[in-house]
Amino acid sequence: MLWRGHSRVGRLDCGGAVPERESEIRVYAIVRSGGRQHKVAVGDIVEVDKISTAKVGDTVELSTLLVVDGDAVTSDPWVLAGIKVQAEVVDHHKGVKIDILRYKNKTGYRRRQGHRQQYTAIKVTEIPAAAK
Repeated sequence: MLWRGHSRVGRLDCGGAVPERESEIRVYAIVRSGGRQHKVAVGDIVEVDKISTAKVGDTVELSTLLVVDGDAVTSDPWVLAGIKVQAEVVDHHKGVKIDILRYKNKTGYRRRQGHRQQYTAIKVTEIPAAAK
């Protein structure tokens, strides 16, 4: 329900049970792959730079930078050195095409180039718990 003049939006009640988000324990990790960092949880499908050594169906390990398990946050590099996030390779594909155009006025200099980045889709299967 949207009230005129207010930005408050109410929730539509359908009569079903609504899970409380406060009681859910969300485990996620920040992992490094291809020079980038990704926030992942179990079951997520993430697009990372192409992992050329992995085939579809293979299991890969990603190095962990941070693990959040409910209220417990683990960021100690000595503890995280032993934690590797397990993921399964789902697909290899190309990203959207970008057009690179270079142009200089009054000189007749024009260069046109395109690029499609290679990606690997991975599905996160396991985030091991940090030893306490």
